[in-house]
Amino acid sequence: MTATVPERFKAMLLTQAEGRTVHEVKTLGREQLPEGDVTVAIEYSSLNYKDAMAITGKGKIVRQFPMVPGIDFAGTVLESESSDFSPGDKVVLTGWSVGERYWGGYSQVQRLKSGWLLPLPQGLSTRQAMAFGTAGFTAMQCVLALEEDGIRPEHGPVLVTGAAGGVGTLATTFLAGLGYTVHALVSHGSEERVGGLLTALGASEVISGEEWNASPQPLEKQRWAAGVDTVGSNVLVRLLASVNYGGSVAACGLAGGFDLNATVMPFILRGVRLLGIDSVSCPKERRIKVWERIASAVPSEALEKIVREATLGTVANFAQDMMSRKALGRVVVDVNQ
Repeated sequence: MTATVPERFKAMLLTQAEGRTVHEVKTLGREQLPEGDVTVAIEYSSLNYKDAMAITGKGKIVRQFPMVPGIDFAGTVLESESSDFSPGDKVVLTGWSVGERYWGGYSQVQRLKSGWLLPLPQGLSTRQAMAFGTAGFTAMQCVLALEEDGIRPEHGPVLVTGAAGGVGTLATTFLAGLGYTVHALVSHGSEERVGGLLTALGASEVISGEEWNASPQPLEKQRWAAGVDTVGSNVLVRLLASVNYGGSVAACGLAGGFDLNATVMPFILRGVRLLGIDSVSCPKERRIKVWERIASAVPSEALEKIVREATLGTVANFAQDMMSRKALGRVVVDVNQ
């Protein structure tokens, strides 16, 4: 029997009071759902850096209030006016400014545009899909970009920056599983806390150092065949200056800042290529390819090493940890607990 849209459901709602962002788990009514042609019973969402910024009010992530945060989710279609989906279909969503401009995944029910949804890949449960979530989607985009740019395991080690975060841990896992030698860069002083986990995920070396906070020379010693950068700013500049001749860097994050005070020297003297990664407006065909690769990439036991579980009532605590850089790996949000 096909389920119907419930009259009442729970969601985290962000509002503003005296210039501060306030989060509260509230009971909402079906009539409050936004416009859209598909309504989904959400089973799981996840916690990403954007979500943490939205919940804590740090960074102008939310464009209008009230807002239901959560930039990704997986669940089951309840109602559909689209020929692409039918009630009972399992679906996954990442991007499209959901959780920023449009109500997102921290809700037991959500209504949205069908063009933002994808069928859940075969072999993935909704929980597994959100264990990967936007972080895994972004990490696999980086891996595919390096592959398509000709980077092969035999070319040398790949540096993953911000390796203790969601994108970083998954990029490390994906690359190691494909036979790449992975060096994991973590913040100075955190090696003991995170090094064992990153080694278990496949990193052959965990590195850090104060020099990553200092401005590099236009060209540093060549050390890596390629890189996946989640940090931006000075870390990306140093990575570009240290990549081997003909190497590539996939840049997907700005946890350390959005500035890029670099020179053109790595590009014109070493032929280094900077590959930009966008997870918000990525075309549907590309999204399908990325998710297919994710579904076949990682054994469940490796994934579970980096996953913790939250509820609508506890995810704000995890968000605070993420903003204070205490978080490690991935947080799955069970919206029905």
